[in-house]
Amino acid sequence: MSADRYTNLINTPIGRIIQKQVGLPAPVPLKRFSPGDPVVDGRVLLGGAPGGRLASALAKTVAEIGAEASTPLREDLRAAAAEAGLDAGPWTPAAAETQRYGALVFDATGITEPGQLDELHAFFKPTVRRVQRCGRLVVLGTSPAQARTPAEQIAQRALEGFTRAAAKELKAGATAQLVYVAPGAEDQLASTLRFLLSSKSAYVDGQVIHVGPAGAVPALDWEQPLAGKVALVTGASRGIGAAIAATLARDGAHVVGLDVPALESDLNAVVGALGGSSLTADITADDAPDQIAASLKREHGGVDVVVHNAGITRDKTLGRMDEERWNSVIQVNLAAVQRITDALIAGRRRAVLNEGGRIVCVASIAGIAGNFGQTNYATSKAGVIGLVDAYAPLLAQRGATINAVAPGFIETQMTAKIPFATREAGRRMNSLSQGGLPVDVAEAIAYFASPASTGVTGNTVRVCGQSLLGA
Repeated sequence: MSADRYTNLINTPIGRIIQKQVGLPAPVPLKRFSPGDPVVDGRVLLGGAPGGRLASALAKTVAEIGAEASTPLREDLRAAAAEAGLDAGPWTPAAAETQRYGALVFDATGITEPGQLDELHAFFKPTVRRVQRCGRLVVLGTSPAQARTPAEQIAQRALEGFTRAAAKELKAGATAQLVYVAPGAEDQLASTLRFLLSSKSAYVDGQVIHVGPAGAVPALDWEQPLAGKVALVTGASRGIGAAIAATLARDGAHVVGLDVPALESDLNAVVGALGGSSLTADITADDAPDQIAASLKREHGGVDVVVHNAGITRDKTLGRMDEERWNSVIQVNLAAVQRITDALIAGRRRAVLNEGGRIVCVASIAGIAGNFGQTNYATSKAGVIGLVDAYAPLLAQRGATINAVAPGFIETQMTAKIPFATREAGRRMNSLSQGGLPVDVAEAIAYFASPASTGVTGNTVRVCGQSLLGA
């Protein structure tokens, strides 16, 4: 049973009566992924503005995942579905009253000036209330920076406001996302669409993801996308780190868990159960980056996925914060991340990070919105986001990617110790009215880590249920 007793109570018959009478928040237990689940639970309705460029890529992905689908009675959409081998049923506004949808997906790349934004209203008005429990709404657009005219740039930027507002209106655990697909990146969409349509993205809501051109997407087993890969996870002995290790192992990776020597027994228990390897180090030590790099090269021939999860908090208001509290957080959460990354990518010929590698950093919504009593922590996590921005073009030169996840309120041993009122506020102040689970962070990291995510780099995606903080 979830640690969130309020959600458990509200979803009982008596709880629902009380909730309606008093007007309390009504969080719906989120559907999360289990091996063997279909990518999409329900019918997918594919729509788009005339002149869009993603219909073929959308239809192909939906056909590959084996989902039932429908499209409006428009020749270009019907033709794209037929070409992909997708047996799409016809949709008209009159049919919306009787049909429920697991996902609504709209190609907005054909919107090239603000007057065409009415295409959003025409498609979603008759369908948005037909999204089923824990369903999905996904809008696809053109990256504003790649727009061909000022009018197109304006219209495409407007999609962000639409999607974030729609995410706040959806009910029953449903979520909404925006994916900006750069011209030439049409073949890079599959991994992002699969993640967002699936229950793996249960606690990701109101987010914007950028997909760019990249090398060919390798053929892979979508059930074991990391088969044959080596993944380093720092801070792997407990909580979110342990969930990350388990999820990457589920996807086929050999996990190398790293933590401080004092937690070696806990670390061994976690990675031992996964058939992985342990590595202990104080990541702030001067020689730690070189030792980590040497061990990965010697024992595993290199590393394919690096997850910078290790982090600490040392909270005090700024006027009361001593130098040790400030420096320790900056060193662990930020400086060590940069130093280890530098050691793993130094010199292309002898680099420990393998060609096509993936680096994923764990930031925080504190680095986006700030947090009372956490100037050191917020500074470090904002720096992590800056590191992703700075290193993305450097890593792209070797076919590697770097992204970050920014968790919000996640149910862990640490958050369980927060005072009750503060804990409840953290849980409820998001569009899903509940806290997330460590696996929610892990699933987003696994998406970034996938070899299929070759065109996904430089992103920071919040795993926060669309928190009201920093929104």
